[in-house]
Amino acid sequence: MQTAERSSGHDPSELVIYNRCLYAYKAASEIVSGNIIELGSGEGYGIQLLAPLSKRYLAVDKFDTNISGQPNVEFRKQLLPSLSGIADNSFDFAVTFQVIEHIQDDTVFISEIHRVLKRGGILLLTTPNRSMSLTRNPWHIREYLATELAGIVGKSFTKVEVKGVFGSPVVMQYHERNKASVRRITRFDVLNLQYKLPRQLLQIPYDIMNRLNRRKLLKGNTEIVNNVSLSDFFLQETTENCFDLFVIATK
Repeated sequence: MQTAERSSGHDPSELVIYNRCLYAYKAASEIVSGNIIELGSGEGYGIQLLAPLSKRYLAVDKFDTNISGQPNVEFRKQLLPSLSGIADNSFDFAVTFQVIEHIQDDTVFISEIHRVLKRGGILLLTTPNRSMSLTRNPWHIREYLATELAGIVGKSFTKVEVKGVFGSPVVMQYHERNKASVRRITRFDVLNLQYKLPRQLLQIPYDIMNRLNRRKLLKGNTEIVNNVSLSDFFLQETTENCFDLFVIATK
């Protein structure tokens, strides 16, 4: 099932979240080379940025990913966290953006990434910063704070750095309006059911409300949404106010 968790640059209402997700690939493009494995390749838009920088690019996802026009790209349809069939010490870089929050056994996921990386290989990973979440996201098994994520990754990797993905003033303006809109919806949840019900029961209603909310925000904030681009996101030392946690871990 394709959900609102997979943002598209073709939907104007998703431009802010799309650019936020794409920014991770832009940051990675300044680092990666050699053999690259991407875990959770999604729609495939990141491949366009990273594959030209690689010798070999292996994209892994549980859904089909578009790899057309990329001669050095191989796609493997596989359910994570297992990377069975992929040899040890095969890759120089592993990238996995907005994926670990969907993985039941995150420790196994990280250990499998460590296994397939060469000595000195680097993991680049992003995930939402829990302290900036506006509501429970039932598509996520869990979300992390920086110290929690560093602890999980540090079980396998000897060198772990956690940075933060931040937004410009225009992004923060959109975020505040989004926060107000979400609060107008969740104020009716007086029994706090979003945190009490099984997340599977909430996924489809959340998906519908998420899309409707983004479209409403676009209608009321068209100029803001249309003016957000990749240049409105940046990396710096992590704080509780960053949107995403950006891990750089070395084997």
